[in-house]
Formats: sequence, structure tokens, C-alpha cells
Amino acid sequence: MADKKFRTERDSMGELQVPIDALYGAQTQRAVDNFPISGIPLPRSFIRALGLIKGACAAANWRLELLDEKTGKAIQDAAEAVAAGDYDQHFPIDVFQTGSGTSTNMNANEVIAHIASEQSGEKVHPNDHVNMSQSSNDVIPTTIHVSACLEIEEQLLPALSHLATTIETRAEELKDVVKTGRTHLMDAMPVTFGQELQAWATQIRQCMYRIQAGLTRLRALPQGGTAVGTGINAHAEFAEKFAAAIKARTGIAFTPMNNKFVGLASQDVAVEMSGQLKTLAVAVMKISNDLRWMNSGPLAGLGEIALPALQPGSSIMPGKVNPVIPEAAAMVCAQVIGNDTTITLAAQSGNFQLNVMLPLIAYNLLQSIELLANGVRVLADKAIAGFTVNETHIKSALDKNPILITALNRVIGYEKGAAIAKKAYAEGRSVIDVAKQETGMDEAELRQLLDPAKLTRGGISE
Repeated sequence: MADKKFRTERDSMGELQVPIDALYGAQTQRAVDNFPISGIPLPRSFIRALGLIKGACAAANWRLELLDEKTGKAIQDAAEAVAAGDYDQHFPIDVFQTGSGTSTNMNANEVIAHIASEQSGEKVHPNDHVNMSQSSNDVIPTTIHVSACLEIEEQLLPALSHLATTIETRAEELKDVVKTGRTHLMDAMPVTFGQELQAWATQIRQCMYRIQAGLTRLRALPQGGTAVGTGINAHAEFAEKFAAAIKARTGIAFTPMNNKFVGLASQDVAVEMSGQLKTLAVAVMKISNDLRWMNSGPLAGLGEIALPALQPGSSIMPGKVNPVIPEAAAMVCAQVIGNDTTITLAAQSGNFQLNVMLPLIAYNLLQSIELLANGVRVLADKAIAGFTVNETHIKSALDKNPILITALNRVIGYEKGAAIAKKAYAEGRSVIDVAKQETGMDEAELRQLLDPAKLTRGGISE
């Protein structure tokens, strides 16, 4: 007696039992059975892009009169619903699957064919209709590009702009607050908070420019190369028609890749973009760690700032509050740097005409984009926007900073300056007090030469 929870589906390898309510068919079920590895499916952003691509392919095939209007429209409608997330539960295949992503491509073909057939009354075939003029070998690389572009344009770049603007706002607020600079984690010449924060903002802006430059190559799509890059079984005008259709659906200026062999055989563009994301992660890690150091204490550390208190910091030490947001941001950065290594290794698996670690590249690249977009917004809103400055403590430390004597090098020489600095530090006295004693210089002149605010403007003290 047949199990009423399942139905029988067929593919080129024979019959298979599929859950009765599943919209996919035999090839998807084989992949579900074959790859019970991580339980992690490809992300929503990837399925969204895959739906957009299938719809654009159907539009191109209809315009080329390869699909009739009713079938073409049915496929487009079904693909748009997939892109919108209406059927995500029917995309169960593990990231760790066939390296070409064929399983996921066929998953989309089967689901879209099922929906289109049901809604139109036509018999829509997953391969002959939904996958017309396509191969997994060009669909999946194209989906990597489209999904990454969409996530960068819609999520990451706005988040980075928000972070940079937040930092710049705080830099302007604190532009006149002078603090001890540090090199090698040791006291150095003074800087203003404005200068220190503006350096962070510039790092983020530069990362944005690098990412935007990489988008020019990410917008070039290999769709139309089909199996090996030659475009076998695709109309000569298919790539152009497809690019126009996907541009219309996304508002992004996608173009056909000039050499589609490159788009199938390599993942150089994904590696490039991952490298830019890694650079961003390094910048955000630096900013996060600066915040942690500046917040350290409050009594036995630097104690320059106080980050917003968000949660108890210890299960055993009452009253302890930790810099949880910079810590979370730093962990995001560590994950992104690890993802970049994975993408680098995966991109080396381009043997002859096809890379065979495409799902892994897609997963890690999209995770990096998502983590950074979310992480930098949290860093901006819950750490940088709200920290307060301990100006009294900062001034006290600055007045005793023996490195201020550097400003007198031209007047008293390096050796004399070093002796004064050491004595001031050893005796816990201000530099001006010791310099006045050791040089006989007028106190007013010393205060002018050693004015910390003046020293932040650079140049030669006069």
C-alpha cells in the first residue's frame, strides 16, 4: 500500500518518493537524500536572485519566440513569487552539494515548473521550459554575481554610509577635545578626538570606494555561456536579452560578460570582492579594538570614553559592564576574514571549464556581506553614536605626558629633551614644571610651545 505522505516522481535515473506537499521533484529529492551534511541551505538572498534570473531567462526566451506567451508568462509569474520568498521552504538543499550547484538550479527549475503548471494549466517542464537556454554552469555563477550585487547595493553600502556619517558627526562634536596620541600602545604626541575619529571615517569611505569599484566587474554576467562557455543551445541574442531583463527587474546595470568562458571557469570576481570585504573587516576590527582600548577600565585602564551600558557584563562580578558591541563587531570581522580564506581556496577549484565549489563561494560571500552590513549598523548606533568622553581624566593624563617635550627638540635638542621626559615621568610631574627647572625658560613661553591643542596642528612650534 502506497504511503499517503509521499508521491512518486520520475527523472532520468528512475522513480523516487517525494513528500506529497513538496513543490519540487525527483532531482531535488535526490540531492536532499545525498547531502545530509550541514543542514544549512543557501541563503534567502541567493534564492531571491535565482528567482529573478529564472524570470529574466523566461522573458528573454519569450522575446526570442522560443517560448509561447502563456508559458513564458507562467514561468515569469512563478519565478517572481520565488524571488519574493513565497516558496523558500521548498529550497531545502544543503550548501555542501554538487560543486556546480546543479542540485539548486534543478530545485528552482522543478519548483517554478510546478507552480507555473498549476497556475496556468499548461504542462511546464523544468528542463525544457524553465531551464531553456541555460545550464547550471552559467546560472549559478550568474546568481553569485546578481545576489552579491543586490546585497551590496541595498544593504552593505547604505550601512557603511551610515557608519561613516555617524563617525563624522562625532568627529565634528569632539574636534576640540585634545587627547594623548598613542603609537606602539605607548604615549605619543597629542591628537584631537576629531582627528582620531576622522581617520576611522576615511578608512570606511575608502573601503566603500574599493567595493564600488569591484561592482563594475560583478555586474558583468556569464549567463548565456551555458555548459562550457560556448553558448550551446542558447540563441545568439539570449545574453543581451537576458541582461536587459534582469536590469529591468533589479534596477542594476547588469551587462553580458565579454568572455563567458572566464565566468564559468573562474571565480576571480568573487575573490576580488571578498578581498575588498576582508579589507573592510580589517578596518572595522581596528575601529572596534580602538573603542575597546579607549573604554578600558574604568579605573585601571585608559578610561578615555564610556561606551553605552547595554547589559550586565559578568555572571559573578556585580556592576561590571563590558564593551559588547565592539566585541561582536570584531567577531564579525574574524568570520569575514575566515570566509575570505574559504573563498580563495574554493576559487582555486576551477578545473578547465568550470569551478566546482560554487555553492560554497556563494554562501561565504553572501554571509560576509550580510554580517558586515548588520555589524557596522550596530557598531554605529549602539557604540559610536552614544559614547561619552571623560575629559577630566584625558586632560590629567595629557598634562603629564612626557612626550610633549618633543615640541622643544629644535630649542633644547633631542638629548636634553629625553632627559626632561624621563625625569618628568619618574617624578610624576608635569613636563612644563620640569622643563622650566631644567632649561630656565620662561613658563609662559613653555606653555605656548607645549600647548597640546597647538601641537595637534603639526608643523614647527615657534
